[in-house]
Amino acid sequence: MGEKVEQIAFTPSDRQRYRHKVRRCLETLERMLAEQRFESPRKLMGVEIELNLTDADGLPCMVNDAVLDRIASPDFQTELGQFNIEVNIQPHRLAGPVFSELAEELRTSLDYADRKAAEAGARIVMIGILPTVTDAHMVLENLSHNPRYTLLNDQILIARGEDIRLRIDGVERLDTTFATIAPECPCTSVQLHLQVTPENFAPLWNAAQAISGVQVAVGANSPFLFGRELWCETRPILFEQSCDTRPEELIAQGVRPRTWFGERWIDGPVDLFAENLRYFPPLLPICDDEDPVEALDRGDVPHLPELRLHNGTIYRWNRPVYDVARGKPHLRVENRVLPAGPTVADIIANAAFYYGVVRSLVEDEHPVWQRMSFAEATDNFHTGARRGIDAELSWPGLGRVPVTELVLRELLPRAYRGLDAWGIDPRERDEYLGIIEQRCIRRVNGASWQSAMFHHARDAFGLDRLGALRTMTLRYAEHMRSGEPVHTWPVP
Repeated sequence: MGEKVEQIAFTPSDRQRYRHKVRRCLETLERMLAEQRFESPRKLMGVEIELNLTDADGLPCMVNDAVLDRIASPDFQTELGQFNIEVNIQPHRLAGPVFSELAEELRTSLDYADRKAAEAGARIVMIGILPTVTDAHMVLENLSHNPRYTLLNDQILIARGEDIRLRIDGVERLDTTFATIAPECPCTSVQLHLQVTPENFAPLWNAAQAISGVQVAVGANSPFLFGRELWCETRPILFEQSCDTRPEELIAQGVRPRTWFGERWIDGPVDLFAENLRYFPPLLPICDDEDPVEALDRGDVPHLPELRLHNGTIYRWNRPVYDVARGKPHLRVENRVLPAGPTVADIIANAAFYYGVVRSLVEDEHPVWQRMSFAEATDNFHTGARRGIDAELSWPGLGRVPVTELVLRELLPRAYRGLDAWGIDPRERDEYLGIIEQRCIRRVNGASWQSAMFHHARDAFGLDRLGALRTMTLRYAEHMRSGEPVHTWPVP
């Protein structure tokens, strides 16, 4: 979504042509699948991390252009807000010592970026929602200087026809309105990619959906927004509401939101791309010159730009991805559930848990998606986000159990088996899954630590709300830079 655009307004004919092109892309994708045009996966995985920029007081620092100019690396890109950037780690083969390799690359990249950010008066903080962000920061002027973000803002508001209202009931209550999509800016996440065969796409996506509630509960790191303590992982409900193109009347009619968990298990990748076309009007109807059918007929690999752009404006928590690399087409599942942070070690642990569990579930003789209703998976996702490490979730054969018990009894053993099947170095398997185990044993994750430190700062030091959030954020940043996983951080 960060690519440059030139078109700033659209006509009805633009939308009609775009819809026709997306349909043509979908027909081409179906033909490519039928003709087995996709490359055989090489067990490739990838990681993207969205980051916050803060000043010396832990407040958001609107300098991403200056920071990116100093970093001067294509691996770092803009994000929606001027206090956000993103780092992309090149794909790795999911085998052997991959997790230590990823950890080293991440630490090296982030340390370098942090030094360059310091030259612009900022520091990098990995956290799901920066606790010191206030509603005063959520103005159009603080969106990144990229025409596509302004265009996206305008199109969402035109489709909605009114201001964006946030209503979130958590530990406290938030009810406020904004005239821009800027409230999406505080949402910073980790995205885990996995390249799959067309045959394995549906099982992998179904497995990822089934464990999304567990992921978000154990990895929660976003309990504060605009000075309020809300859900343990507030990002999902914030993202759903800040990108919502539906006025209240369409919500009441049951029209689907663009930030969407989904509504059913799938049988193949076309299911998701077809739903995108069937349910969601185009936000950015920008057409490319490529004719995908003609490209395929002459033996070229079509890039399907309209299908990919449309897919990028529908915010599924497990998103289908069609891409072309090294001149060959492939499919990926992009897992978007997890928040950024707290540390590189925690991020790698979350990744190890995810890749291990989905591998085990895909190879299960009796798949979990045949034993769990999609409604249960959806409820798990929302419950995990709201309650975090204290959540109780549903699982076939166990009923409703604490998420910590579910992980320790059922899913960690699966993760071990799954990582063994990938061929992961046993020492790395034990190290990173051990972090997940300790989080569950100690009942500590980023969200619980933030909440405990915030209340300590208020009670012990008599600080006001913003002062306590600043103090907690600065302490968080210190521990983040230490590299020690969050379950080891001291909690008053």
